[in-house]
Amino acid sequence: MARIRQAVSFWCFNREDLPFVRLCQEVKRIGYEGLEMVPEDHWQVAKHFGVPIVTHTGHEGIQYGLNRPANHARIQAELAANIAKAAENSIASLICFSGNRAGIADEEGLNNTVAGLKLVAGLAEQKGVTLLLELLNSRVDHKDYQCDRTWWGAEVVKRVGSPRVKLLYDIYHMQIMEGDLIRSITGYMPYLGHFHIAGNPGRHDPDGNQEIHYPAIMRAIAASPFEGFVGQEFVPKGDPVAALESAFHACKVD
Repeated sequence: MARIRQAVSFWCFNREDLPFVRLCQEVKRIGYEGLEMVPEDHWQVAKHFGVPIVTHTGHEGIQYGLNRPANHARIQAELAANIAKAAENSIASLICFSGNRAGIADEEGLNNTVAGLKLVAGLAEQKGVTLLLELLNSRVDHKDYQCDRTWWGAEVVKRVGSPRVKLLYDIYHMQIMEGDLIRSITGYMPYLGHFHIAGNPGRHDPDGNQEIHYPAIMRAIAASPFEGFVGQEFVPKGDPVAALESAFHACKVD
């Protein structure tokens, strides 16, 4: 059974009571192996503490994303610049978004998203950077977002056909949309490149007071060929360092 590599999402722990220097120190001490979505002006600090940046945002616009051809030129330019920057700074992955439906049918949006990703897939392959299309829920947090079901996102990845285009499977979001998490994760594993986790309801700590049983899910991931990261992307209910430590052990597979 493989070891789970864990990371921490910056935005959830960007707090006045947890300066970034201390966050890096605590992340390293606890055993995390990376940070996610860290602002560029913090990258050198993370590097100083030996904490890799493992994901960054690839382009602007969760709502205005790849499912509309009118956005493709802008997104292509942003992704090209960020792929180059990621490669230069050893950032493994960039997060991408489908955009909201706003009346676009699933098949049309799917084809448009595939076309948009194909514009940059070759460059991502050349630079060794993975593009992660993120699954988000459209019921609670991101109303009308199109990539809100695993089958849709997996079909995009399948049609693009690049080893450098994968899905970011957010377990919190997919619990809201689909449930049946372990069956979905194991069934679609070839298309998955990264995971995010949080407790549901509330997007707080992945502890025993919410409905997702993370130890079983982590064992299922560890038993698969998955080699990417599992990112803690929850808003802590109490002390952030204690929450990070508890979450790390809740998701650790020995």
